[in-house]
Amino acid sequence: MALGACIASMVPMVASAQQVNGAVVGRASQGDQITITNVATGLTRTTTADDRGNYRISQLPIGNYRLQAMRDGQPLGSPIDFTVSVGSATTVNLSGEGTVDLAAVQVVGSRIVPMVDVTSTETALTLTAAEVDRLPVDRDLASVALLAPGVTKGEASFGGISFGGSSVAENAFYINGLNVTDFYNRNGFSEAPFSFYKEFQVKTGGYSVEFGRTTGGVINTVARSGTNEFEAGAELVFEPRAWQSSAKDRYFNGERYLTFSQDDYSDTKLDVWASGPIVKDRLFFFALYEARDYEPTNTDDEGTQITKNQSDDGFWGGTLDWYITDNNILSLMAFSDKNSNVGNVYGYEYDTDTILPQQNTIFSDTGGDNWALTWASNFTPNLSMKLMYGENNRESFTRSQLDLECNRVQKVSAIPNPPGNVQLGCSTNSTVFNRQDEREQARADFEWAVGDHLLRFGVDHEVNTSVHDQYYAGPGAIFYNVYAGSPGSAIPNPPGGVVPPGYSGYVRARRNEVSGTFESTNTAFYLEDNWSITDTFLLNIGIRNEAFDNKDGDGNTYIKMDDMWAPRLGFAWDLKGDATTKVFGNIGRYFLPVANVISIKQAGGLLDERTYYAFDGWEVRERNGVQYAVPRLGPQIGGVDVSQGDGTVGDLRSEVDRDLDSVYQDEAILGFQQMIDERWSWGVRGIYRRLHNAIDDMEISATSQCGGDGYIGWVMANPGEQVTVWGDTNCDGTADGWVTVDTSREGWALYDDDGNYLGQRGWVKPKRTYKALEFQLDRAWDEKWTMNASYTWSKSEGNAEGPVNSDTNFADTGRTENFDDPWVNLGGNGPLANNREHQFKLRGTYAFNENWQVGATLDASSGGPITGFGTGNPYDAQKYHSYFICVAACDSAQPVYEASPRGGYGEMPWTYDVGASVTYLQSFGRSNLRVKFAVFNLLNQQRTVRVDQELQPSVGMREDDPTQPLLNEFFGVGYGFQQPRYAQLTVTVDF
Repeated sequence: MALGACIASMVPMVASAQQVNGAVVGRASQGDQITITNVATGLTRTTTADDRGNYRISQLPIGNYRLQAMRDGQPLGSPIDFTVSVGSATTVNLSGEGTVDLAAVQVVGSRIVPMVDVTSTETALTLTAAEVDRLPVDRDLASVALLAPGVTKGEASFGGISFGGSSVAENAFYINGLNVTDFYNRNGFSEAPFSFYKEFQVKTGGYSVEFGRTTGGVINTVARSGTNEFEAGAELVFEPRAWQSSAKDRYFNGERYLTFSQDDYSDTKLDVWASGPIVKDRLFFFALYEARDYEPTNTDDEGTQITKNQSDDGFWGGTLDWYITDNNILSLMAFSDKNSNVGNVYGYEYDTDTILPQQNTIFSDTGGDNWALTWASNFTPNLSMKLMYGENNRESFTRSQLDLECNRVQKVSAIPNPPGNVQLGCSTNSTVFNRQDEREQARADFEWAVGDHLLRFGVDHEVNTSVHDQYYAGPGAIFYNVYAGSPGSAIPNPPGGVVPPGYSGYVRARRNEVSGTFESTNTAFYLEDNWSITDTFLLNIGIRNEAFDNKDGDGNTYIKMDDMWAPRLGFAWDLKGDATTKVFGNIGRYFLPVANVISIKQAGGLLDERTYYAFDGWEVRERNGVQYAVPRLGPQIGGVDVSQGDGTVGDLRSEVDRDLDSVYQDEAILGFQQMIDERWSWGVRGIYRRLHNAIDDMEISATSQCGGDGYIGWVMANPGEQVTVWGDTNCDGTADGWVTVDTSREGWALYDDDGNYLGQRGWVKPKRTYKALEFQLDRAWDEKWTMNASYTWSKSEGNAEGPVNSDTNFADTGRTENFDDPWVNLGGNGPLANNREHQFKLRGTYAFNENWQVGATLDASSGGPITGFGTGNPYDAQKYHSYFICVAACDSAQPVYEASPRGGYGEMPWTYDVGASVTYLQSFGRSNLRVKFAVFNLLNQQRTVRVDQELQPSVGMREDDPTQPLLNEFFGVGYGFQQPRYAQLTVTVDF
């Protein structure tokens, strides 16, 4: 069927509009008619090869197709089967007799599959649901993305995934073209069950100008749809507690400081689905319902409380496709991922494994309803259009029965436990949190083939609205944090103050409250030309223009940036002209929008009130027969700090740079790929990424005109750049005009311990670079076995991870402490939190026969860097966060500091994650049974992935040895670990 031709067409193999559909392109004899038919739905399209022999049929729903060439009304050769995948075009070149050569393709059954994509300039991993089912991969999108080279898990406390050294808050996620990325904090997304998806595409670099608002990676998915065959099925996914290894409790100096051994879960999901024609060849449906029963149990760190959770909300979703004509398709995709969790909190005695009376109930609601309506139309064989409108909803609502009665209490490890190791506070819920996020998305995409050029252009528009209300639980809405500190040591609050004599710590009593409705608008348009310069050389030239507009709680523009031009240029060279060897590359610019959390926290009347007291030990109280501890407050230290929010929306001209520049990243990729034979291929790719700018909050406390008397306050700005805000121009204490501060050399007022003004200092500019070499070896699936192996060497370096900060567990995107003052980043250049210098990945499947398969995965990575963070600095009296450690005279007016560079304390250990699965397949007439048993983290590795990096939380000398500086004895101790071994049974029946 496939003999005698070549799969190597230089007609551009580019993405279809919205990257939801695909296309078929190729070369034939001039004037030949090319007809393709979807074997499942009957969709038929016909085109004619042009005067150069080129043909293209776009806007094809993904699936299996059959191609027939015709000449003078007569068929040429036999029909050719091929597959259209998400976001790409399949190239089928035909000889004069209408046949296809096997030289550069793999034949799976009767279907041809290109081995080397000689006309793609981007880097992407595309997998079907069937391919993932053959592997021991957990059933979520993050686990699929982690199969790609250069993708790593985010820091343990954050979760998420990191693409190419970027932070976890820089990615984008799509389902059928609908953007489902969390726009509040950008770390998360709406997700459907695995049975809802048909195909997955993981873009790790060089993607089209159609995609924007990301400096990380893209996960692009397509939902299942109906065909002319009525089909139904059911799938049971079972993860019982009995199939999980216990997590290890963690001890330090003989004392248990983390209690994990009682943590486990039971997870059962049952999916049922049906699909088929409502009207044959024209109207199709797919519908799915998932029943869920998820029951996790977890203890607090001290092992004095245990929380039993239950979540049993179901998921529903489906698609409806109306083929009005073969050239006009109307599609609806909708799903609801609403979920409610109820957590019952009990007292717990670890030593006797005794559950005590219930103390609290915590309620959490997440998810929402989502839908997208799409119209795809082919006006002519050379001109097509796609229009889409959709909505993405996400709720986040957390509250507790004790919100009115109980404050949350936490302490650092260096503070002794209360008498009897009773629990801290009487609530595990720190924040009463209610937020409703709604995205309204509209876009239009066009393709126009003109001679050697394929033009793609379009526009997309999003309105993202957050309705937000939050405050701390308990009387006074106060959250108590207890910190260690020797007498005379400074505490990191701007009003100043030291721990008084006779006390060994201090308490921060904090109120944090904000509410309102906040909106952001993101708009872009793009133009792209895919130019086939020769039969073997493709040039991709694109430009994208972005605009971001974030509004405050009153609906006024707070941050607005437009005319952000993102050029991208790529090439693909079929080196030998036979589709077996490819050289490719691209360079491009990518912009990152401002998360809604910025407007909420900075322009929403935020009250962030921090009052400090000496820690006078623990007071043990009792409620409902349960004892708990709260800190006794000694004398107040310093004043009340409301520098980060006094509860009002101030003059925003003084709180945001008038000429704010956006965050963007430049990327360059050069790669090579080659077939070894008809099944094996290998490739290598070099990547360089550089992040430019940061948008973060800075405390500008001085100006060139007025020195320390020109205090402006907290400003959202580009650190290390010129900042223009409304401020005091004549030094009379009144803001009366625009003030420009060059924050690379000024803007921070220096004071000594006695309050004497010493001058000014500026900030270092943010830096982040990612350099990597990726090597891959791939064997295509031939119904017997398949394998993919990769090795990535990389370095992610700089002084800023991105819009979040894993080092200090700061998750408010774009509002980290990285640039609060100049010392937070001074001397902080080095390996960043997501740096994994070495990474090996392996995945494969082997079929013993038609009934039995085994699969395996391996992810081995070197550990992240360890930094010893300090508090003070050798330049002024500020005590907050720094890369300096006091080594002598720490209680004096002239302490001695040494630099403590980023990554200066080595790396965390290598991690090894091995997965294994065995699958049984059986057919019963039209019915198919698949039973897969998978084990994750087969070796039960529980290695450390996060450690305490606060080497010197406060500046002072040890009480027991006044000759030695005060250091954190828990520095370097682990706080995050690999998930223990667990197993999963999946039973699937298709009818």
